[in-house]
Amino acid sequence: MIILVLNCGSSSIKYKVLDMKTEKDFTVLAKGLVERIGQEMGIVTHKRLIGDKEKYKVELPVPHHTVGIAGVLNILTDAKWGVLESLTQIQAVGHRVAQGGKYYKESVMIDEEVKRNILKLAELAPLHNPANLLGIEAVEKLLPHAKQVAVFDTAFHQTMPDHAYMYAIPVELYEKYNIRRYGFHGTSHKYVARKGCKLTGLDFNKSKVITCHLGNGSSITAVKEGESIDTSMGFTPLEGLVMGTRTGDIDPSIVTFLQEKEGWTATQTNEFLNKKCGLLGLYGPSSDCRDIENAVQEGDKRAILAQHVFAYRVLKYIGAYAAAMNGADLIVFTGGIGENDAFIREIIGTRLGYLGVTFDSAKNKTVHGEDAILSANGTKTQIVVISTDEELVIATDTLNLMN
Repeated sequence: MIILVLNCGSSSIKYKVLDMKTEKDFTVLAKGLVERIGQEMGIVTHKRLIGDKEKYKVELPVPHHTVGIAGVLNILTDAKWGVLESLTQIQAVGHRVAQGGKYYKESVMIDEEVKRNILKLAELAPLHNPANLLGIEAVEKLLPHAKQVAVFDTAFHQTMPDHAYMYAIPVELYEKYNIRRYGFHGTSHKYVARKGCKLTGLDFNKSKVITCHLGNGSSITAVKEGESIDTSMGFTPLEGLVMGTRTGDIDPSIVTFLQEKEGWTATQTNEFLNKKCGLLGLYGPSSDCRDIENAVQEGDKRAILAQHVFAYRVLKYIGAYAAAMNGADLIVFTGGIGENDAFIREIIGTRLGYLGVTFDSAKNKTVHGEDAILSANGTKTQIVVISTDEELVIATDTLNLMN
């Protein structure tokens, strides 16, 4: 079954095409990215993953998502760059949807009610849900024969108990506005927890796993006996760890203090907290950990501070979730930073002795973007690096629903 996976952001479309037979028997045919949607010129990057495996890059106007997806479909059937003979080969489209709220505990086939709920939940994910819905509506126009599936970032975390997801605000406000912790990156946390257990010989349904998805957006999840029982992101993706441009956990009084001192509106404050803080705020020139690490090597004090603030917040959450689960059998690093930044892993991994971790620093230095065990043989709590594949999770859920 040919499945197109779409991850529509506010100004981008990430895509992958897979030929799925089963969860373990599949071929990735192509992948790509459409960037700068709505700007004067967009950029489309496409790579065939069969045959010559060439990369194709072009600039063209992409005023909205329908044009962007139409461009993707044209490339997929192009005589030179394509991987499909006809668009009718695409039987299903799986969409990443950021916020499923209390409505969805698992992936679902998309119908009019699902679309209404995605729109209703847009106020909880204003940058993501509207874009996700635009992608769904574009596919309706361009691939009317294809079935569509919504895979929610929040679904995996719907198993959290109420004492973990409730905020200490009047219950009436929770009931009126659905203000609670939802969590995100659910598809990634579920995937890497399972894969990490398989790599280390643990039973996913009987283990205590702490998954660290570390990237420009970062979150940590406590997975106990196959279920998410707590996660660092909350009502929105702003809560939790220090991230590329997001504050993470912050005293709420700082928000009102800055609004009074700077005269900011709610919109301006939200923009500041989400896009001008985090590693960018601490370091200054960049939010990219590669740039920060280079600056650390040159002795830049702000870069050193940013790196250690980031790692320290991760360490605190690992400790909290080990306490919540009364121990941990496995700690997983994933995401752009988790998979590639050996120095960040070193800072964290060497400070987990209290969990019975024996961290293999020598091996850690050699691991970049591949699955590996970073703890010594016989260590009580194992540490692994797992390459996440959210598109595969989406494609698998889509296949299962189609079947």
